[in-house]
Amino acid sequence: MKPSLTNRQASILAFLKKYLHEKGYPPTVREIAAHFHISSPRGAKKHLDVLESKGYIQKRPGSPRAIELRDGPRAVTGSLPILVPILGQVRAGIPNLAMQEVIGHFTLDSSLTHNSDAFALQVRGDSMVEAGILDGDYAVVKLQAHAANGEIVVALMGEEATVKRFYREKDQIRLEPANARLKPIVVTNRSEEFKILGKVVGIVRKL
Repeated sequence: MKPSLTNRQASILAFLKKYLHEKGYPPTVREIAAHFHISSPRGAKKHLDVLESKGYIQKRPGSPRAIELRDGPRAVTGSLPILVPILGQVRAGIPNLAMQEVIGHFTLDSSLTHNSDAFALQVRGDSMVEAGILDGDYAVVKLQAHAANGEIVVALMGEEATVKRFYREKDQIRLEPANARLKPIVVTNRSEEFKILGKVVGIVRKL
């Protein structure tokens, strides 16, 4: 078994994997430094040297992009880590504009979602407390436009987003809060204002 990684090392490894998957070639040391706000390429190179010494990557001399991934990430968590962008806030009680610029990233186990379009949103409010989703939690969302009855979704109402449990009924859609004090949101099946952004597949809570 290969040595374990620090959070920063795991984040860089996940970035390498995502970059390779999207572009077909690895980033340069300078690009890695810029992405992680490391003051100089030399600092990024030190992290790569550690990843190579631990057996997670292999560098080929003579090219700025000569970085090869080995099978090391599976030794960390049992599956490949992925970078999940944090897009903003979503109000759990009263819908709030959610689609903003990326404000950060989480490095998560890909067993949580294999969807490369997964994203995270911070929840504000107490409407989902009985489902274990608390004010300030980050909802990890699998991007999809459909959901089964009873699944927790991020739904878009016009330009406002909310986290609720989804139910499709005869001629309407009911977005049910997990808080006995609050009433559901009901829209017609044909409403052009309603859209499912994705299904909540996990919660990240900062202690």
